[in-house]
Amino acid sequence: MLQIIRMDQMKLRLIVPLLLLISACEKIVEDPVFSEVPAIVLLEVSQDTIVQFTEQLIVTIQYEDGDGDLGTSDPDINSIFVQDSRLEEADEYYLPPLAPEDATISITGSFDLKLSPTFLLGNGTQEISELSIYLIDRAGNKSNTLKAGPIIIKKE
Repeated sequence: MLQIIRMDQMKLRLIVPLLLLISACEKIVEDPVFSEVPAIVLLEVSQDTIVQFTEQLIVTIQYEDGDGDLGTSDPDINSIFVQDSRLEEADEYYLPPLAPEDATISITGSFDLKLSPTFLLGNGTQEISELSIYLIDRAGNKSNTLKAGPIIIKKE
């Protein structure tokens, strides 16, 4: 019986240091590397039918950027552009920095874009719009363009 205990103790003496060595080794995981040109994906549009002036669309956007230069601390600089298919000019929206402005890091995440209330352009009771959305980072790189819609805008 003593011999069995001694064998088990010998095995433990060999196994325990081996387990400690294995657990002490860290798996080296590099940060994900994305392109320096931002990429965006449409996750959700809050609704597909809205009442003019009263209801607000919320668009959820997923982003990734290789150098983390999305958004700016200057609220007078807009980085998000939303083109309503019924209009000639895009609406512009402010995007705060999504990473520290002095850092150069890969970032990924999502945010909600709350669009200004929209309205009918004509005299009808409803209109259909599609939205095109893109970002421009601080280096001037333009992301891909998302398409959202069709969205029905109704009179009250």
